[in-house]
Amino acid sequence: MNRTTQSLIAVAAALAAVTGFAAANAPDGSGDDGAKAAARLPVERTSLLCPVPSSSDLAETSYTAFTPKGTDSGDAGKAELLPATQELTDAPKHGGKDKKKAVKPFLTPKTPGKPVTGEESGGESPALLGTADGSLAPGWTVQQTTKYAVGSGRGLQGANCTAPDTDFWFPGASTDKDRSDYVHLTNPDDSAAVVDIELYGKDGALKTEVGEAIQVQPHSSVPVLLSTLSPKEQTNITMHVTARSGRVAAAVQSSDDKLGGDWLPASADPASRLVLPGIPKDATSVRLVAFAPGADDADLKVQLASPTGSISPAGHANLHVKTGMTTAVDLGDVTKGEAGSLILTPTEDAAPVVAALRVTRGKGADQETAFIPATNPIGTRATAADNRAKGSTLSLVAPGKTGKVKVTASEGSEGGSSTSKTYTVKGGTTLGVKPPVPSGLKGTYALTVEPVSGGEVYASRMLEDPDGGVPMFTVQTLPDDRGTVSVPKAEQDLKVLQK
Repeated sequence: MNRTTQSLIAVAAALAAVTGFAAANAPDGSGDDGAKAAARLPVERTSLLCPVPSSSDLAETSYTAFTPKGTDSGDAGKAELLPATQELTDAPKHGGKDKKKAVKPFLTPKTPGKPVTGEESGGESPALLGTADGSLAPGWTVQQTTKYAVGSGRGLQGANCTAPDTDFWFPGASTDKDRSDYVHLTNPDDSAAVVDIELYGKDGALKTEVGEAIQVQPHSSVPVLLSTLSPKEQTNITMHVTARSGRVAAAVQSSDDKLGGDWLPASADPASRLVLPGIPKDATSVRLVAFAPGADDADLKVQLASPTGSISPAGHANLHVKTGMTTAVDLGDVTKGEAGSLILTPTEDAAPVVAALRVTRGKGADQETAFIPATNPIGTRATAADNRAKGSTLSLVAPGKTGKVKVTASEGSEGGSSTSKTYTVKGGTTLGVKPPVPSGLKGTYALTVEPVSGGEVYASRMLEDPDGGVPMFTVQTLPDDRGTVSVPKAEQDLKVLQK
């Protein structure tokens, strides 16, 4: 047997071991030689990264970690959140290996179905690196929520901790003099990541020489102030973050001197059709920011999915987005006292777009803002980790056909029994509801949203905590929680050894 044949056999064996689906015998001759349908199986490991919550001594931050209950008991599993600090090593002795010093976990969830919480005060809290495996991995979700009583960005700032990746789009960022927008880059791996940042304003790309080749050391987080990347002030910009080596998690923390602030998550991947769910019914101002990263301009139909149907915002039924340029449109109090979601569809030829909304509640000196990026549908299941007895509002939108979903409230972090309720969302409408609350709730709880039947449903959750007349709030979109992964069915095909 020659070396080439040995290598091919080794590759075939390795593939069989990885998928776990290779047939033990040759095909049975049934005539079905096509690929089998992919199965969706629970993930075995999940990674999440939480950015530095604040540099303010007045900040109060709460963390909630949660894994939904699954149908497969599996292994007990392990989950933990560790400070994102570079691991220290002792000097090697007599040629021995370096010894890594243990780092104490911040949170260590033990059981699916029950949230675990923790709190931090002040501006010294680090970024967190999280991993979960076994039964705690499928759908593992962590939210950090920070409250500022005073100062720039005062209000409620919430962020879902996110998985590392290599490509992110942030329409809705700013280098305006009243804004302090930082992009937080967090590296979970053992080797350094190299990241490039590009900024695009209303006239095209901005010069950002210092945004090239940013080094993010292993197990660490780097904040970058966007106004230091370009000397030109721009009220509305789109930022593109790419990792030329390694991978990172990226999120933008936006603070305004007058209008509060929040975290701006990355938009869904560029697409010709976008859904931005959950504009609060009492929004006093809504700004849409869009960007076309492809080779062609995008012409979009703008619709507001209200509780009774889809309508075109007055004076903004269509939007032209020039390629490579950021377009912003102020929609005012577009929801007019009713829950709503924005749906963008191509009017003619489809072109990829990214988009986000900046939403303002309140008036005068008592205004507060949050961001709603374009997001993906709930998929198999979506999860919101941090909910309280009061202050949570769930928005569900069905942009196409009518859809039915099941919403489950978990056990409370300190007590309370799980409960669930089913909702029907008519096609082309947004349904805003107060979600179910666990009976006998103590502490916080989590929400899961699962499709039951019908068309695709998109979702977001608003969490509000008013203080001193300021309507403090934050909005998190609810795409699929990555609890399952598609695994294709594989069979033996010894013909590959003959090629």
